[in-house]
Amino acid sequence: MQPYFLPYIGYFQLIESVDLFIVYDNVKYTKKGWINRNRMLCNGSDLLFSLPLRNAPDASDIGARRLAADFDGSNLLNRMREMYRKAPCFESAFPCIKSMLENADDNLFRFVHQSIIAVCEYLGIETRFVISSEVAIDHGLKGQDKVIALCREVGATTYVNPVGGMELYSRDHFASHGLQLTFLQPRPFVYTQFGQPFVPWLSILDVMMFNDVSTIRRCLELNFDLV
Repeated sequence: MQPYFLPYIGYFQLIESVDLFIVYDNVKYTKKGWINRNRMLCNGSDLLFSLPLRNAPDASDIGARRLAADFDGSNLLNRMREMYRKAPCFESAFPCIKSMLENADDNLFRFVHQSIIAVCEYLGIETRFVISSEVAIDHGLKGQDKVIALCREVGATTYVNPVGGMELYSRDHFASHGLQLTFLQPRPFVYTQFGQPFVPWLSILDVMMFNDVSTIRRCLELNFDLV
């Protein structure tokens, strides 16, 4: 999977559901994707936030991109503080967010990867992580062929992908390589957001601010379907 900055809860359901999670650092950075941006709550609506990047060639891998020289994590942290300071779980969740935004590493992959690790530690997710470039395969492979090569190299028998990949991957093709392919479909997770109409599928930041860890863990473990 590509690394995403404070992704929605389905990303962490996927991590929780597997024994080993491979994070891509050597695939092309996609503009207008979710690698360095997400959405948080603002006055009853969704607000986009992002990590600004330095200019780089369009073909650059995620691992080659760097945060903007003038990026100041404290500014984004202050915006998040202002949006969520009255949320019921702010005091317990905010130190986790603070630690990741105080990371001085300007490499995009390492910054985002560490933020994922920080959230997993906060939520008690113990899944093992591997970085894709450290797996000995032909990294010129693309799409599902690269996924299959990674799975075979680490000894996997089952590959779990977000449900959005159903049109990209073939169960028969995976099966021909001795792999079971399954897809994770999150169920709606509705909770109170300052008593206003619920805004769904925001960043895990929002989930952490309004739900204690035990509630989030029940969602991680039970609130999805494998199809």
